[in-house]
Amino acid sequence: MTPRSLTVAVVGATGVVGRTMIEVLTERDFPVGELRLLASGRSARRTVEVAERTIEIGEAVPDAFDGVDIALFSAGGDVSSALAPEAAARGATVIDNSSAWRMDEDVPLVVSQVNPDDLAWHEGIVANPNCSTMQLAPVLMALRDSVGIERVVVDTYQSVSGTGADAIRELEDQIRAHVAGEPKQAAVYPHPIAFNALPEIDVFLPNGYTKEEWKVVTESRKILHLPDLRISCTAVRIPVFVSHSEAVHVETVESLTPERARELFGAVPGVVVQDDPASHAYPLAAEAAGKDEIFVGRVRHDRSIPGDRGIAFWIVSDNLRKGAATNAVEIAEKLVERDWLPSASSRASASEREPARATAGVGGGGP
Repeated sequence: MTPRSLTVAVVGATGVVGRTMIEVLTERDFPVGELRLLASGRSARRTVEVAERTIEIGEAVPDAFDGVDIALFSAGGDVSSALAPEAAARGATVIDNSSAWRMDEDVPLVVSQVNPDDLAWHEGIVANPNCSTMQLAPVLMALRDSVGIERVVVDTYQSVSGTGADAIRELEDQIRAHVAGEPKQAAVYPHPIAFNALPEIDVFLPNGYTKEEWKVVTESRKILHLPDLRISCTAVRIPVFVSHSEAVHVETVESLTPERARELFGAVPGVVVQDDPASHAYPLAAEAAGKDEIFVGRVRHDRSIPGDRGIAFWIVSDNLRKGAATNAVEIAEKLVERDWLPSASSRASASEREPARATAGVGGGGP
């Protein structure tokens, strides 16, 4: 059956992730009847070209969501906290890319190929995970379902596009300055990022972790339905434009060979195994950029764990696509496929209700 045409809003349409969401909607032929591009008042009334159409950007205000079926949000936690309930109260299903709603117990946190059934209990808002959690969860799912997981240690190496357009420009400027023999100026990050590695992403928490690291811990537990999972993370920003990389060490419940692990990883939809050290074949950030897959390689025993219950591997994925935009659109596709969107009549009645709440969770976050 051909799905009905939907009214889709993209909030934060002028940002790096917002623009990628628009691209992915077009590439995947999502059934968009009307596309509403929304942003702050500063960007309103600008125009953009989408699939040979000129669309004027509107201001992201509550009334802009009247008649919207799906609203893809990528405008930061404060905007999501304020406007997601307004959109949901008008009958839209919000898929939010900020951290505002991820740990709300009433909001499903979904990776499309890991826990799509959690979408069944959404009440108008669905949370998109952090980009680092996103690429980790499908691979951990394969181990959880086959040999069980005791403990996970993950170190992330994250590209500057996760911070946004200003960070991309700052890296470019610092590279030019380095070539010219001039001082490298830092404004987005506390130190120059060019030719450097910064073990600080987001703010530091009282427990010594950064908020980015703690997102990986708490979000992984929620997505995998493993509330007591022992997991630790160190997040590092590196001078790469697009794609996040991760070094992962997992202690499993049962023994596991690298050969079996590769089979398990390769069986997960959207996961590609690239693992031939003899030919220097392993996932690379530059090659993952622009792709939707999660790439896994360097699969080997972790010999620090006895009984062949330790496995180590390397994961790379485009943080703007699968890490943010593509997963959001895949969630929308699941909602359409399973008919878990409000009907037109329920949208009409919903528009008469007050928003359920104004704020929840913690602000900030991104790909």
